[in-house]
Amino acid sequence: MYRPFLVVLFVIFVSACGTSQVKLTWDDFADVSFEPEYNAVYDVNFLMPQFGDQIQAFKGVQVRIKGYFLDISGSGEIFLVSKNPMASCFFCGAAGPETIIEVRFKKTPPFKTDQIVTITGTLELNRDDVEHCNYILKEATGQLVN
Repeated sequence: MYRPFLVVLFVIFVSACGTSQVKLTWDDFADVSFEPEYNAVYDVNFLMPQFGDQIQAFKGVQVRIKGYFLDISGSGEIFLVSKNPMASCFFCGAAGPETIIEVRFKKTPPFKTDQIVTITGTLELNRDDVEHCNYILKEATGQLVN
């Protein structure tokens, strides 16, 4: 009598685990510090990230974050999700690099800069490549919030 119920419950549990993602907040991404490190390619010191244990636990995990969509290239080539709108984002000096995430979409979305979106993707922690953001969401999809 209980066996069919348990089988159904197990199938639901396995299905949920296989498609779930972890919802993170911007406080989660603040689990990072920065240390100066010499870069021979550019012959200059860069502040390189030292990721904390909390954020490292999400490396390679499908996560979800809500923020402001930014097309920083202006031509649909480089996308970010930011804690802040464009006028006060990291590049304008009002925040740190932990407040932006580079997004590599599966398919280019129709979003416009400063729209509030929820982005889902696999989290990559980028410690060494100064050409890219410290946080990257790969194979990402997005949903417009406003």
